[in-house]
Amino acid sequence: MFVCWSVKGGSGTTVVAAALAIVFSRSRPTLLVDLEGDASATLGLDEPRGPGLYDWLSSSVADAAALERLTVSASERLSVVAPGTPIDAPLDARWAELGAAMSSNNSAVVVDAGVGVPPPLPDATTLLVIRPCFLALRRATLAAVRPTGIVLVTEPGRSLGTDDVERSVGAPVVAKVPLDPAVARAVDAGLLRTRLPRSIAHAASLIAAMADRGCA
Repeated sequence: MFVCWSVKGGSGTTVVAAALAIVFSRSRPTLLVDLEGDASATLGLDEPRGPGLYDWLSSSVADAAALERLTVSASERLSVVAPGTPIDAPLDARWAELGAAMSSNNSAVVVDAGVGVPPPLPDATTLLVIRPCFLALRRATLAAVRPTGIVLVTEPGRSLGTDDVERSVGAPVVAKVPLDPAVARAVDAGLLRTRLPRSIAHAASLIAAMADRGCA
């Protein structure tokens, strides 16, 4: 299970999570869990309606079968769970139950956790999506948790590099995603899941390989 999160808006977390889920789905059933509300639009799907993940978390009786009923098919092997109605603070026990429910169907799981501390999902590989920006790194150093790895969105002209990011955050950069206008065009046209640009597909493949090596 991979949980993508960021410390600052506009980092590209949702697009990275979506790209990772698309790459996983090329070889296995995959579940993209959306905690922020933009994953469906990023994939070019209709706006979700009705209950979603937070409704599942707020219930004391919802189980793996109930979670399955919330999924929406995005392609042959890719399903999405929308956030539904947000709640303030799901109990840690429900997050643990969610992790067990998601693991029960033997799918690859990618979570778009958006901005802020990632949820306490057990045994999750947490990926901080960040740009080499002083303000973002400042927030990352103050964050209450350290990520398993970093997905670095690189930009021309930045003075901070990979070593600076790794030292500041205290975690390794596991993939780099170049700032590519083709990615924005694919999202804007609703074509990301069918025409994933090579730049972000390569980065997502490196991350997916971590699971194949037993690192996640």
